[in-house]
Amino acid sequence: MNINGHTIFIPGATSGIGLALAIALHEKGNTVIVGGRRTGLLEQIASEHPGIGIVRIDTTDPDEIATAAKTVIEQWPQLDVLVPMAGIMHVEDWTRGGFATGAEQVVETNLLGPIRLIDAFIDHLRTRPSATIMTVSSGLAFAPLKVTPTYNATKAAIHLLSESIRLQLADTSVSVVELEPPSVATDILPGQRESAFAMPLDAFITEVLEIIETQPSAREIQVENVKFLRYGEVRGDYDHVVAVLNESAPH
Repeated sequence: MNINGHTIFIPGATSGIGLALAIALHEKGNTVIVGGRRTGLLEQIASEHPGIGIVRIDTTDPDEIATAAKTVIEQWPQLDVLVPMAGIMHVEDWTRGGFATGAEQVVETNLLGPIRLIDAFIDHLRTRPSATIMTVSSGLAFAPLKVTPTYNATKAAIHLLSESIRLQLADTSVSVVELEPPSVATDILPGQRESAFAMPLDAFITEVLEIIETQPSAREIQVENVKFLRYGEVRGDYDHVVAVLNESAPH
């Protein structure tokens, strides 16, 4: 994926990593459309960042995904990049009952949302001479944070989903790139923004853009901070990685 000249839809980009990435890609010369549930927040983003498009979408609602996809394709027919960014993270206690409802919400947002979004856009993306689906997994796809089991599981699923659909799309115009964030200083969990383990958001985005610019054929976008989690099993220090992660991360 090249760094500029694209038309990019990022559903779930009204805050955190998604919004920061949307703004940075817009500033690099891309047409960027941000999707989210909160209309007031979308309008604020459009006002503060002229040129960024906005579309209301709830990525947990299949009908809203279908409606938003139709709107995006009609208004921005040059769309060639989809970044299913929406994600939630819940602290869970699986030692006693009562966790299923929250776990289902995480699966609905983090796994079914991207699946439905890709389904809604894949036919259009295949009409473009060159297109990209950028999935968003996590360092926690490769080493578990004890208190977020369902989040870990959904991100592991996104990783293997990315690997699988890349194989299926190998002979098409659509490439699959997997963004693998480490812990980043956002509000996805209470205390995460202040965590010493979390990478500053600006530094993360800067490094992501550098990787996209210097490694346009990369299949996985890995900043240096995520490699500790990503390659624990490969290095043979997986147990140490898990121990360090769970001692240092917010609980």
